[in-house]
Amino acid sequence: MPRWSSRNSANLPRSMPAQAMHNQHFETDSSVTSTLKMLSYNIQTGIDTRAYRGYVTGGWKHLLPHVGRVHNLRRIADIVADYDFVALQEIDSGSIRSGFLNQVEYLAERAQFPYWHTQINRDLGMLAQHGNGLLSRVMPESMEDHKLPGVIPGRGAIMLRLPFAGRHLVVVMLHLSLGTRSREKQLEYVAQCVADEDLVVVMGDMNCHAHELLTQSPLAKLNLMSVEDSQPTFPAWQPQVALDHILVSPGLTMRNYEVLDCHLSDHLPIGLTVGLAEQTVAA
Repeated sequence: MPRWSSRNSANLPRSMPAQAMHNQHFETDSSVTSTLKMLSYNIQTGIDTRAYRGYVTGGWKHLLPHVGRVHNLRRIADIVADYDFVALQEIDSGSIRSGFLNQVEYLAERAQFPYWHTQINRDLGMLAQHGNGLLSRVMPESMEDHKLPGVIPGRGAIMLRLPFAGRHLVVVMLHLSLGTRSREKQLEYVAQCVADEDLVVVMGDMNCHAHELLTQSPLAKLNLMSVEDSQPTFPAWQPQVALDHILVSPGLTMRNYEVLDCHLSDHLPIGLTVGLAEQTVAA
C-alpha cells in the first residue's frame, strides 16, 4: 500500500490526516505564509540524457544501475532544496536499476524535506519500481493516490490538501499519457476530483502544451491559469516544446516562473511561486 512518509515520524496510511511531529528547522509554516515556492521535475530515474541517440546508447540505464545515477541525484537534491513543494515524475522507489534506492526518500533526506511520498504506478518487481513522488516542507492534512484511466495502465496522480494562509490548497501532481485519448480520460478524471475545490494547483509532466490543457481539454471547465509565456522544457539538451506545467485556479497568483537550465534528465524542471490573489485574501 502506498504510504505518506515523514522523516520525523512513522509512516501514515494514505487518505488519512498527517499527524507527524513538527521540525521547525525543516518546515514551512503554511498557516502564516501566503506563498509556496513550487517545482515540477521529470527526473527520468536519474538518467542525464544528452541527445536523442542517448535513448539507444544509454537504454541499458533504464534496466541496470550505474555510478552516474547517484551523482545525478545529488545534483538534483541541490536544486530541489530551494523549494517548498516538489512534484517528481519518473522516479524509482527501489529496484535493481536504482541500486535498490528509493530515490524520493534519498532526495528528501539529502535536501532536508520533512515529508515525502512515493507512488508506484508500474511495479515490475526487482526490475523497476516506476512512478511519481513528492517532497514537501508543509505537513499535509490529507493525501490520496489515484490510478489514472488510460488505454495502457501505469499512470497515476497524487492529490493532497495543504494548509495555506488559513485556507486549504489542493495540489494534484501527475504524469499524463502520450496518447491524446488517454490524456482526455485522465484529465476528465482529474477535473471531477477537484471540481468543488476553491484553491487548486495541477502540476507535472502533461505531455502537451498549456494552451491545449486550458482550452481544449476537460480542465477548461475549471478555468485554470498558466503563465502567459510557457517556456520549452523538452528535450533538455535543446528544448523545443513545453510539456511540463504548473496550472493554478483563479484565486491564486503566479510569480517567479522559471525553467531551470540544468541537464540532469531529458526534461528541464520548472519553478513557480504560488500565492493568494488579493480578492481571495479579502474573502
